Amino acid sequence: MYTIIVNGQQQQTEQVTVKAVLDDLQLTQGRYAVEINGELIPKSELATTGVEQDMIIEVVQAVGGG
Repeated sequence: MYTIIVNGQQQQTEQVTVKAVLDDLQLTQGRYAVEINGELIPKSELATTGVEQDMIIEVVQAVGGG
């Protein structure tokens, strides 16, 4: 089990990829961007990016409007 931070909240997970963690937390809806430990990660790499202890993940959802 890993302890990670997602959007400022500590989380416990047994998932092994970042994509699986974000899917579990329902953060992959619509348009979004992901930063891991201060580095922007392309969505195409999330399914192959492994979860690591104390990883910090920030997810920003795009909001439309006008």
